[in-house]
Amino acid sequence: MAVARYKDLCIDAVDAQSLGRFWGSVLGLRFDTDGTDAVLEGDVAEQRVWVNTVAERRTVKHRVHIDVNTASVDDLVALGATVVEPSAEFGRAWTVLADPEGGEFCAFVRDLAELATYRLFELVIDTADARPIASWWAGLFGGTLDGREGNDWWWITGVPGLPYVSWDFVTVPESKTVKNRIHWDVTAGSVDDLVAAGATVLREPDGDVSWTVCADPEGNEFCAFTPSR
Repeated sequence: MAVARYKDLCIDAVDAQSLGRFWGSVLGLRFDTDGTDAVLEGDVAEQRVWVNTVAERRTVKHRVHIDVNTASVDDLVALGATVVEPSAEFGRAWTVLADPEGGEFCAFVRDLAELATYRLFELVIDTADARPIASWWAGLFGGTLDGREGNDWWWITGVPGLPYVSWDFVTVPESKTVKNRIHWDVTAGSVDDLVAAGATVLREPDGDVSWTVCADPEGNEFCAFTPSR
């Protein structure tokens, strides 16, 4: 039985207003301000993206990144993205780009007739070992785990409320060294249920936050909202 439900996505930014406008245009979401932060809204609550102001600048490759659908890479460059790895050079179906603050993301060019207004395609997490952590999240959310034995790439589909196609986990040689600049929020019956499943509490609710900051078994941060919070 599922322990948690996907709530929304959060992106750290030095300039949340500017980066929020960029991602609002890329993802096809409505931009609004929330103090110094930004909030991007879609047609359902799960499409919401919070862009939160932080003091720290990006220093390492994003361990969590977004895959997007787009009509053309040139459209993304015109919005302020930079091409990092052209798809043609690597024989890939996607192009690796960076947002205006250097955060990597991947773009998949689609036919205009197939391109929806909302364009978040997948969420991708770099991991030390993809299958165990993908299996953990599939169990937590009640989703379906797919992949192949010996494969360094596993993915989850069928997650209730998930507003994009899949959640992908890829094995990489680099270890996690800093707080992820992209994280997700969940709702759960209780934090105790998350801890019993294998999560770790990093920060209890206090005078500044009303939610609980947790980490999964590989240390990826996420925020948990419970009925009392």
